[in-house]
Amino acid sequence: MDAIEFWTVCSANGIVLDRRQMDNINRFHDELVTWNERINMISRTDVENIYERHILHSLSILKYATIAPKARCMDVGTGGGFPGIPLKIALPEIRMLLVDSIAKKSKTAGMFGQHTGLRDISAKTIRAEALADSTEFRGVFDVITARAVAPLVQLISWVQPLLKSDAQMLFLKGGDLEAEIAESVKKFPSLTVEEHLIDLTGAPWFKKQHKKLLACRFNA
Repeated sequence: MDAIEFWTVCSANGIVLDRRQMDNINRFHDELVTWNERINMISRTDVENIYERHILHSLSILKYATIAPKARCMDVGTGGGFPGIPLKIALPEIRMLLVDSIAKKSKTAGMFGQHTGLRDISAKTIRAEALADSTEFRGVFDVITARAVAPLVQLISWVQPLLKSDAQMLFLKGGDLEAEIAESVKKFPSLTVEEHLIDLTGAPWFKKQHKKLLACRFNA
């Protein structure tokens, strides 16, 4: 998938990107390709698939969930900046914190984010569960995202102290998640989980590979 096909598929699925946003997407793509030679941010066998399997995958969240303008967001285990940087490009008014426990990844993702020229995007090297030890981060996030980082119950345990009361968790995962969801609901009785099979017009790979979005929140 090249940049033009990527933009076309986004448009076909209601993910609207203007010229400046596409310029940022393309710059992010090109920088990731370059830096991936030095720092293994994504599998080197997958570099040709960045638009579809990484950037589009990140933006697929927007087909199934709404993130409010000005929302304070955190992307856990961001790696190369997924899904945090594409979401910030598509929704420039949100505030985005990229978090990864591996310094070279968080610093490089932070550099990518700064190169978008957008405000209110930063990166921090820390484990998500350690953030709860700081009053600066407890109960402040409207949205927390993650992509294939850990089992669902583990993810929720890490981020629960960081959430506002009405916050949502948007996790990209794949495969049969029935057991993970059941375990999580058992541990957190007030938790609701909506499971969305990602089905994008013009990009059948996600549905074939059983890629899913789990939209989670705690009931008041």
